[in-house]
Order: sequence, then structure tokens, then C-alpha cells
Amino acid sequence: MSGLEDLIQVLAFPFMQRAAAAGVLIAVMCALLGVFVVQRRLSFLGDGLAHAAFGGMGIGAFVIVSSGALAQGGALLRNPLWVAVPFALLTGLGIAWVRDRTELSSDTAIGVFFAVSVALGVLFFSRISPDANIGVNVMDLLFGSILAVRTTELTIIAVVAVIATTLLLALWGRLAYATFDDELARTDGVRSRLLEYLLFGLAAVVITVSATVVGIILMAAYLVIPAAAARIWARSMASMTLIAVVIGVSTTLAGVALSYLFDLPTGSAIILTQALVFVVAAFTQRR
Repeated sequence: MSGLEDLIQVLAFPFMQRAAAAGVLIAVMCALLGVFVVQRRLSFLGDGLAHAAFGGMGIGAFVIVSSGALAQGGALLRNPLWVAVPFALLTGLGIAWVRDRTELSSDTAIGVFFAVSVALGVLFFSRISPDANIGVNVMDLLFGSILAVRTTELTIIAVVAVIATTLLLALWGRLAYATFDDELARTDGVRSRLLEYLLFGLAAVVITVSATVVGIILMAAYLVIPAAAARIWARSMASMTLIAVVIGVSTTLAGVALSYLFDLPTGSAIILTQALVFVVAAFTQRR
């Protein structure tokens, strides 16, 4: 009981409230996106765009340090996300364009951009002095540090969450139609190619903003596992979306609680909690 009481008490601290709020917002965005990512067999997209975020953060940190922006302006101006988000957006649209204009599969196009982004990230991070305060910890960027989320980052996440969720809900019907039968959707006047570019662009922005909190390495799992578990249980696209959101939010809160109670890495605790739900779903699947 003391552990539960301690958890209730610690929820009064601002850092825990920010972590819970950021986790819930990210869970909702990733669940809504994950439904279409899983149904369209684009699970590798999350991994590719998360590593594009790493490249963008490296470029952003280098630009901030070399331009002297660290010595002036507020915390928002000194955040590498200002470069990482446009870079990841261009990467996402580039993947869609290459896949559309060539005979390459999605995995191949993603793999090319994945490798180039990581190489750019390593290159630009290596050009920054080890003593420089670049506004981001590389280890936290790779593995996540949701308990250390700051007000600036939470504000950015909240703004992106409102925009992304509004767009996804507004376009949900057309996206679902194009996902199940692209050819029929086009004959009915659905601009499925434009929707696909929009989906890739939204995924790039959401994943970049989320990866700074969840971690580059764990981001793909955060995007895919709740939707995959929901796919097993759901009987329709609508129920899959709802179940994915419930799984994402509940496992995020449970993971944050477990990480505090048992002194575990928060990102790992969240992903492993999601994995447990997926295992349960796999074993309870109806034939």
C-alpha cells in the first residue's frame, strides 16, 4: 500500500504531471496514426521516421550551436525541433514520392532514407564540441526520458496533438476507405494519393515530436504495438481505432507508474506493458 500512496503523492509534483500529460497526448496521436500504419503494412515507417528525427535533431543542434542561438533567445528558440520537424517532414514526403515515382517497395524507400538520416545525425552531432550545451541529451533522444519533459516540450506536443488529432479524425472516413480499397476509393472521388502524402507528413511530425520524449529506438514500438493488439481484437476499423487509443493511453499511464514504483526506465516500462497487452491479445484471438 505504501508504494501506491507514494505514487499518489508523487503525482502532485509538476514533473510527474507533465510526464503523464505528454504520455497521454503521444499515446492518442500514435494510436490514431498506428491504425493506418498497421493496416497499410507500413510498420517500418515509424522506425524510419524516428531515425529521420535523429538526423534532424543533429542538424538542428549544430545550427543552434554554430549560429550562437544558445546565447540568445528563449528556450523555444533554442530547441532543435525547429529544424528536426521540417527535416522529418521532408523525409516523410520524400519516402512517399520515391515509392510513388519508382518501382521500389515501401521498405526499400524507407531503408534508404533511414540510413541517410542516421548518417547525417552522426555527422552533425560529431561536429559539436562535447562541452557545448545543445539543449538535448543524445542518450535521452535515443532511449527517451519522459519524466524529464519540460514545459516547452509539453507545449509543442500539445499543439501538435491538437492539430494532428483534428486532421486525423476529420479525414478518418476517407483514409479508412482508401486503406481498404484504394482503387474503389479513387473511382468514388477520394484523392487517395493526396491523403497518403498527408498521412506520411503527419506521421513525420508526430513521430519527431514524440521521439524526443519516448526515444528514437522505442518510437516504432509505440506507434505499432497498440494498433497491432487492437487489430487482433477489433472487428471493424472504428473499433480498432478506439481500442488502440485505449491501449495506448492505459499502457502509457501504467508504464509511468511502474517505472516510478520499481525504478525502471520509463520508456522501456511503457513498451513492455504494451507488449504484454499484445501477448494477451495474441493468445485470446478468436478464430
